[in-house]
Amino acid sequence: MSTGLLYRNALSGPADIADWIAEGPVSATADADGLLLASSGGPDDHWTLWCPEEFGDRVRISWDFSPRAEPGLAMLFFGAAAAGGGGIFDDGLAPRSGAYPQYHSGDIRTLHVSYFRRRWEDERAFHTCNLRKSPGFHLVAQGADPLPPVADARDAFYRIEVVKDAGQVTFSIDGLSLFTWTDDESTGPRVSGGRLGFRQMSPLVACYRNLEVHSL
Repeated sequence: MSTGLLYRNALSGPADIADWIAEGPVSATADADGLLLASSGGPDDHWTLWCPEEFGDRVRISWDFSPRAEPGLAMLFFGAAAAGGGGIFDDGLAPRSGAYPQYHSGDIRTLHVSYFRRRWEDERAFHTCNLRKSPGFHLVAQGADPLPPVADARDAFYRIEVVKDAGQVTFSIDGLSLFTWTDDESTGPRVSGGRLGFRQMSPLVACYRNLEVHSL
């Protein structure tokens, strides 16, 4: 059960992410319903957008997501920290520009769940939500993806929730549990506290709102 509210962001427009850190070409505009995010670059110019806060090891992260144009892919990084200790913006870490290998096989330790996987043909043919652990690109959990394509979503929002209870992660959409995973450290040291960040693969356009982080 969630207890204290640690962070809340309405994500109602670009002003709400003025202090977030962008890696890659992020385009942010206000939509009637929330914050519309897309790539301002080409078809291979993807991005990550980091929340300025750092969070502990036992948190519930939730937000509203609405896909507006596909193909593409949406992802959340959480528990992100330097693999050798410290923060992901500490001096000495390799620069990051939105290219995925910089995150999954670089010098940061993080978990990342991809939940709207429509970028490639095989992803569109069989919809799954994937949980990976970095560094190392380890696929540690997988579940079915209940989100419809853009045409059927019709601008609807879906409540997405990640619960990180120390070494256990539970992922759900609109209250439907999709997977639970417990880290036995066979893929390296357990991910602890750190930053969260949204990521999209171009040319996805999606709308976000009502981000909340609670302590457990």
